Amino acid sequence: MAAAMELRCWGGGWGLPSVHTESLIVLAYAKFSGAKVTASPIDWTWKTLTATVPELVCGDSSVKEPSQILNFLRKQRFNADYELTARQGADTMAYIALLEEKLRPALLHTFWVDAENYANLTRPWFASRSPFPLNFFVPSCQANIALSRILLTKGESPLHRITEVEGKIYSDAKECLNLLSYRLGTTNYFFGNSPTSLDAFVFGFVAPLHKASLPSSPLQNHLRQLDNLTCFCDNILAVYFNSSHPCPPPPVQETMDANLQKLTQLVNKESNLIEKMDDNLRSSPQHKPHRPDPKPSLASEKSSTPA
Repeated sequence: MAAAMELRCWGGGWGLPSVHTESLIVLAYAKFSGAKVTASPIDWTWKTLTATVPELVCGDSSVKEPSQILNFLRKQRFNADYELTARQGADTMAYIALLEEKLRPALLHTFWVDAENYANLTRPWFASRSPFPLNFFVPSCQANIALSRILLTKGESPLHRITEVEGKIYSDAKECLNLLSYRLGTTNYFFGNSPTSLDAFVFGFVAPLHKASLPSSPLQNHLRQLDNLTCFCDNILAVYFNSSHPCPPPPVQETMDANLQKLTQLVNKESNLIEKMDDNLRSSPQHKPHRPDPKPSLASEKSSTPA
């Protein structure tokens, strides 16, 4: 019997199962792949202050970081990417890198650095989930970490102030959203009729921006002009995170059987080809190998010469 899997993650809010991007990615992928994962919301205590969230616990194993957790689930045969071609797999990696490079800095700024959003939305939400006195300390600490990360990834010498990179990060983020919208087009998911890991990553990045009640956000206003991306998030929430709407079963076993059938057919074709070649060889006329007549040796020539 497989060990139960528990995901320690930030809890839900704003109409989302989690307000945390990384936690959303793992929760969505678990739904897509059919993995039975129990979400355990955490708060900021002294124990979890330096912890990495999300964290998947399965038996004696503990896995952190979304990419590592997704790899762990794949090894447990919960794979939402089984039908992807090599080209689609490469596209997935490219778009995830695009999200990290172009969209994440703007999200960090929107939720943690923008003064109005931080004071009215982000800080109150996280402070309410942290005990005294951490509710005064932790949100400001996370805001400083977000600011440092933005300057580290986007600040170029001699740019050392956030105001000097704001324009660049929001311009990059809008371009990223436009590319995602163009790639999604009119389909429900990025690669056909079933969601994959790319859909989980895009959902984790875009859904908080879509659902949060931000007092000030030009990026959110831009997102609302991209109807297919907002519908993409709403569709995933309705299909996979609606308690009154059961999740569609992932066709994992069917696909595994289909792959096994394809492999069996390939082996049978190879076997039939070998048998046919063997029959052709058996039915063909057998000829002795042609060998040139041996030349007489010098000794035999001497013995045959009359004296």
